[in-house]
Amino acid sequence: MGRAFEYRKASKLKRWGAMSKLFPKLGKIITMAAKDGGTDPDTNSRLRTAVLNAKAENMPKDNIDAAIKRALAKDTASMLEVNFEGKAPHGVQFFIECMTDNNTRTVANVKNILTKHGGEMLTKGSLEFMFDRKTLIEFALEDGMNLEELELELIDAGLEEIEEDSGTVVVTGDYTSFGALNSAIESLGIEILKATLERMPNSPISITEQQQADIDKIMDKLDDDDDVQKVYTNIE
Repeated sequence: MGRAFEYRKASKLKRWGAMSKLFPKLGKIITMAAKDGGTDPDTNSRLRTAVLNAKAENMPKDNIDAAIKRALAKDTASMLEVNFEGKAPHGVQFFIECMTDNNTRTVANVKNILTKHGGEMLTKGSLEFMFDRKTLIEFALEDGMNLEELELELIDAGLEEIEEDSGTVVVTGDYTSFGALNSAIESLGIEILKATLERMPNSPISITEQQQADIDKIMDKLDDDDDVQKVYTNIE
C-alpha cells in the first residue's frame, strides 16, 4: 500500500499544483467542518483535523481563520457534501467527492467533463462496493519509536496496517476508526502530521502510459473545478 499511497499523494500534488488551487479546496473542508460542528477546534474534532491537514500543506493562518469564520456566513448555509460516480475510457472508474452551494451547477460541470472525454456519469451507488473507505494518518518516525509495539497499542483503536517510508509512518484503518485512531495516537504523545479519509479500489487495474495520459486530462479538468474536493480511480 505504501508505494501506491505515495503515488496517489504525489499525483494529487502534481494535479493540484499551485496553491491557488489547493487552498480554496482546503478552505471549503474547514468551512464545512466548522459549519457542522462549531468553530472551536478544541471541541470539534473534525475541524481540528481539517486545520491540521491545512497546516500540513502550509496554508497560511489568515486563510484558515477566514475559512472558519466563513462557516457563519449566510451563503454557507446551503453548502452540501455530494458524491458522484462515473466511468471513463480504458475501464477506469471515478469516485468524485464535492462540496457545493449549487448542486445543479456541480452536477452539470462534472457530467460535462466526463462526457467531453469519452466518459459518463453513473447512477449513485454504482461504485460504492468497488472502493474501501479507509482512515490514513501520518506522523514522523521518531528516535526510539518501535513500530511493532506501536501496532499493539493501536490495534484496539482499529488499526489495520502500519508502515514507514522515508521517515514518515502511515497508519491505516477502516473509516469508522478515524476518531478512535486519532485519539489513540495523540494519547501516546505523537504529533499527527496529517489525517484523512481515502477511498481505495478493491480491484485496481493497470493501464498503459498513453491511457494514463487520457485519464490525466480528465483528472486535471475535475481538479480545476472549485467544487471538486477529491477524485479517486480504480487505477493501481
